[in-house]
Amino acid sequence: MGSMQPERVFFFDIDNCLYAPDLGIAQMMKKRIYAFGREIGLDEASVVKTCGSYYRDYGLSVRGLIKHHQVDPAEFNDKVDGSLPLEDIIKPDLELRAMLESIRTRRWAFTNAGIDHARRVLKCLGVDDLFEGITYCDYTEPDFPCKPERIAYERAMCEAGVDDPQLCYFADDSAKNVEAALCFGWTAVLVSPAIRSLGEDATHPQIRRIHELPEALPQLFS
Repeated sequence: MGSMQPERVFFFDIDNCLYAPDLGIAQMMKKRIYAFGREIGLDEASVVKTCGSYYRDYGLSVRGLIKHHQVDPAEFNDKVDGSLPLEDIIKPDLELRAMLESIRTRRWAFTNAGIDHARRVLKCLGVDDLFEGITYCDYTEPDFPCKPERIAYERAMCEAGVDDPQLCYFADDSAKNVEAALCFGWTAVLVSPAIRSLGEDATHPQIRRIHELPEALPQLFS
């Protein structure tokens, strides 16, 4: 009997990737982060600049808030992520579900959000049962890693049980996150409404909607 072939794993980002950015959830998140910043003592004139610099320097504003202002991660999660009215905004996506069911790889969610938020979004979309697991940011972990840091991708591979980057596929709406995955040896797809077409000159697949994934990587679909 021949040995079993290693299984490929497709890592899917969640926010602004599995659902359209025009739902406005990112904007709602920013408003809540700024409100939280003011609540912990950042003044009105600097809160946007400070939170923005934390996002650029640390990958997530919450990492900077925890590092420099000793905020309670659970309180941040409740007042920011947990207060988003996701169930009123995100609806089940049958087209997304059909696409995910047809991909011939294992499916794994890979997000910079916390676990509660990630689970809520997947449930709202009606696809939570299709993912084997979720690699997420644990706000309570000291200096927790996040994309596009290499250690975040290594953690995702470890948690998904895959050790060969060539078996890893990835879709994300962040060009930085996609570039990091490519540098790590993954096959990566950028998902952005700003993309006009797949483009022959692109160094990696680019699609407007996650539903177009079969066009970008037809070899993975039945």
